[in-house]
Amino acid sequence: MLNFQNDADAFRLFVNEHKDSVFNLILNRVQHLQDAEEITQDVFTDVYKNAATFRGEAAVTTWLYRITINKCIDHLRKKSVRNKWFVLLHNQDGKEDAVNKTDFYHPGVAIEYKEKNAILFKAIKQLPEKQYTAWMLFEMNGLSYQEISGIMNISISSVESLLFRARQNLKKIILKYYPE
Repeated sequence: MLNFQNDADAFRLFVNEHKDSVFNLILNRVQHLQDAEEITQDVFTDVYKNAATFRGEAAVTTWLYRITINKCIDHLRKKSVRNKWFVLLHNQDGKEDAVNKTDFYHPGVAIEYKEKNAILFKAIKQLPEKQYTAWMLFEMNGLSYQEISGIMNISISSVESLLFRARQNLKKIILKYYPE
């Protein structure tokens, strides 16, 4: 059981230990630096408020990443609703707008690979939600099938299936850009 209410130092240590991995998971998911910073703060605010609900049945990182993924999903749903209204209100002529363009910058991405990475991230965004989440947790965060199973609350065989389908779907999408 976690208890940060009476121990600010313990919470500070917890945040310092996990902030980079949480931030990177969020940044990979939402692909917007300022949003990732805000969501990271929200995650740790929730962790502080709800630390007593951690029962210790799973690893603390599993619990933390589940909170993180849920915050990302909530953010993206809200953003999707806002974007739909924006397109409806500001883009009646059917032309492509800024909402549909991929202009993602990640600090670790080299300039010469920006175009290829933009295509990859555009392809990743097209994956169904569960495939996307499983793929990001495995490929971008290096988590094991068992950890992903705990975070997503699904069986290990479901994780394997989601990853297999995600790879197949990504291959199909990327082949549209690079047919050779």
